[in-house]
Formats: sequence, C-alpha cells, structure tokens
Amino acid sequence: MINWIKLTKEEQLADIQAASAGKPQVIFKHSTRCSISSMVLSRLERESVHTDADFYYLDLIAFRSISNEIAEKFHVHHESPQVLVIRNGECIYDESHMGITMDEIAQQVA
Repeated sequence: MINWIKLTKEEQLADIQAASAGKPQVIFKHSTRCSISSMVLSRLERESVHTDADFYYLDLIAFRSISNEIAEKFHVHHESPQVLVIRNGECIYDESHMGITMDEIAQQVA
C-alpha cells in the first residue's frame, strides 16, 4: 500500500528537492477527470511497494499551478497522468500514461 503525501503547496517542491538527497522522492500527477489516470492510480495502489521512497500525490485539477511549477522546476513536459522520480534535486525519470508501473518506479529508486 502506498502511503501518499498530498502535494498541495508549491513550497513542498523545495522540501522534495532537499529530501531527495537522502532518498528518492516520487511524484504522481493525477487528473481526476481522466479515465486513464484513474486506471493507472488504481493499478499503482494494488501493487506492493518494495522501495524506500516518499510518494507524493498531486491532484492536478485542483492544483494546476503546482503541476506547472513541477514542469518548470524539474525540466519535464507536462503529462497526465505522470510519475517523476527525484534524486539529488533532479528528475532522473519521468513516465506517463500506461508506461507508469510500480516495477519501473522501483527500478529507478533502487
């Protein structure tokens, strides 16, 4: 089971960058209006988490400005759904849509 940390403030992005020096940080950007995003979220939540990382959940419909800041700060093109792995302050992996799997995330944070 994923212990989601809700991403609701832009200031949290600086915390994520700082924490990523000690352990990987994972951001999942979810669109509550998209059936693919809902399917990916459901699939992730059914998987076992075999990784030492913090998992952040962003409702990008409610917090679009944070989604925009993520794209700028981590130099990624906005997608929905999208997962990013942050390590040492940088995005080392991003994937979107059906390419998002817990196995892939686990490989990136190992």
